[in-house]
Amino acid sequence: MSIIQRKMLKQEVKPVQRSQLDAHLRQLLAIDRIKDYCPNGLQVEGRQHIEKIITGVTACQQLVDKAVELEADALLVHHGYFWKGEPSAITGMKKRRLQTLLAHDLNMFAYHLPLDIHPKLGNNAQLARLMAWPEPVALEQVEPEGVVMMTELPVEQSAEQLKQQLEMQLQRSLVCAVHTPQKAIRRIAWCTGGGQGFIDAAAAAGCDLFITGEVSEPTVHSAREQDIAFFAAGHHATERYGIQALGEYLAEEFGLEHQFIDIDSPA
Repeated sequence: MSIIQRKMLKQEVKPVQRSQLDAHLRQLLAIDRIKDYCPNGLQVEGRQHIEKIITGVTACQQLVDKAVELEADALLVHHGYFWKGEPSAITGMKKRRLQTLLAHDLNMFAYHLPLDIHPKLGNNAQLARLMAWPEPVALEQVEPEGVVMMTELPVEQSAEQLKQQLEMQLQRSLVCAVHTPQKAIRRIAWCTGGGQGFIDAAAAAGCDLFITGEVSEPTVHSAREQDIAFFAAGHHATERYGIQALGEYLAEEFGLEHQFIDIDSPA
């Protein structure tokens, strides 16, 4: 980007109040209606006026440092802090992350399940968009609604074809694949991130393939014994797209400057 382009971009950016952005996101993502394992919304308060936002999957130290380097006013992530069950003491790694945010007056917003399940901007919806799958629907009897999605392909494909398509779009090899290469796939269910525990619900719904980010040892046996193909495509790899979509939406809605930073993780 040239100096002239950067100046033009700066002139077009409109600052927004932190409280206004927080309230808008709270309503957009319906965070008050969703029980989660962490607080959703503003987790660390920074400066009042926001012009530039950085988005990323996980609020690791490297991403926080990058947001500071790029002089962002707010950092928006999918995986933030203060998870249930974690030690409450502010020491070591947690102390360094929070110290960096506070020292630079940098806001940090985090949206976990609300971002997974949003029907347009969510991780599940964005994975379907990336893969050009037909209009998905929520898998019934799984809560919260939308945490597992399902679609039916217009034409059957083999499990191996879908594996190759997924690897190409995500630009990485799958973490785990349990399938007969020529198995016919028509109905697909998926849950981005750590959703391997939903494989039984997908099998009960008559799905031919279940896709998620992670795999546990029992998942392999569930797939084999219920004759459902299973792909673990990476927690990070399947959740890069919701936070990007959210950032792009906010840039357009409020006239903010937005940049997505991908701090890769093989997990």
